[in-house]
Amino acid sequence: MAKPLLQIACDHNNLPSALADIRAVGDVVDILEVGTILLLQEGDKAVKCFRALYPNKLVVADAKCADAGGTVAKNLASAGANFMTCICCATIPTMKAAAKEVESVQVELYGDWTFEQAQAWLDAGIDHTIYHQSRDALLAGQTWGQKDLDRVQKLIDMGFKVSVTGGLSVDTLDLFEGIDVYCFIAGRGMTAAADPCAAANAFQAKIAELWS
Repeated sequence: MAKPLLQIACDHNNLPSALADIRAVGDVVDILEVGTILLLQEGDKAVKCFRALYPNKLVVADAKCADAGGTVAKNLASAGANFMTCICCATIPTMKAAAKEVESVQVELYGDWTFEQAQAWLDAGIDHTIYHQSRDALLAGQTWGQKDLDRVQKLIDMGFKVSVTGGLSVDTLDLFEGIDVYCFIAGRGMTAAADPCAAANAFQAKIAELWS
């Protein structure tokens, strides 16, 4: 079982604050994410800046694309993104069009998606999902539970690389011990810490402990 990667999600409202956090943790994390909020605020300039700062890191553009997949993906890839996200309600043709332009399309799982849909993504060559506890759900009091772990495991058993995100802390990682998670995605768990670099190192140390 491979050691999961660590991704920072930058859902900042402006580029300067995002770049400050990227500089703080960029040498520690494995993947840099231009979050949806930042992408809407700053456009592909944010992707270009992340790529310029860390030319050898994986960069994700969290577009949550629902349409015009090929065009959106081509633009983001040109800016320097390796991966981009599509929302799970996007059509298969949208996802396939995007997949022709970037290294990987990641399907963001929100709402009432089904495993039948997931099989259709696999059949179309889309094999990366992001299991998500949304910010709004977390604010409403939802927490990670066995139902989430079972669904993550089923997706992995189907053949997906599964990234996990949503209110993650170092302690939350214990819940996933023994599960072949591809990547843990944390935002405020690092960016809101008094010392983001120390927080990133704590995540990496916990991952190494649980998946040694």
